[in-house]
Amino acid sequence: MEINPAVTNGLGQLKWVSLKSATDKSSSANETERSGASASQFAAMLQALSSNSSNNGDTSFLTSLPDASSVSSLLWQQIGGTAESIDSVISGEITDTKPTSYDDLIQTASAKYGVPVDLIKAVIDTESSFNPNIVSSAGAKGLMQLMDGTARGLGVSDSFDPAQNIDGGVRYLSYQLKRFDGQEKMALAAYNAGPGRVINLGVSNDQELLEKLTLLPKETQSYITKIERARAEYAV
Repeated sequence: MEINPAVTNGLGQLKWVSLKSATDKSSSANETERSGASASQFAAMLQALSSNSSNNGDTSFLTSLPDASSVSSLLWQQIGGTAESIDSVISGEITDTKPTSYDDLIQTASAKYGVPVDLIKAVIDTESSFNPNIVSSAGAKGLMQLMDGTARGLGVSDSFDPAQNIDGGVRYLSYQLKRFDGQEKMALAAYNAGPGRVINLGVSNDQELLEKLTLLPKETQSYITKIERARAEYAV
């Protein structure tokens, strides 16, 4: 996985433009207790997300981002909605799923970042078959196969620690879901191949992505199908 932040198209782009404008005005406003993060932090987050980085580039900016609850709080304040309505863009209801050895950690990350439990389990199954010690030929490590640079950017000091790996991996997946306005196939393609490759396709939804799927690496083409099959198995 690689992190290549960019401004999204369509609705996602409009949201960020709106947020950027609101943030620029925040310099003269007082901080609110409900935000959970300062206006300067949020401005830094927008600046980081707006800048392009090369594949496997420096991801240290991620460590300065507010946590998921702070981001949600900032989003609903800037847009005028609720934290729940923002999270609903990327998440479904948390339902009962086929049990695993890491259910507690998965449930915690799901609630923290708003990513469905069955999707998290499907990603872990596809990435590592729930082996916390696996290392890919490319150097990705642990349950959710984090590259070292990505792990550092997410604050993960030990990718072989299931708690850190799941928290970091789900956090990263939640970024992709938000970046692509809740389009799951686009988010999964970005998780596997990097957001830059998805953005360069010039697509704005899952249907358009499928029409250009052959332009992505073969691994990514099959990755989406594998995730969907695994998700069906974990859903109850």
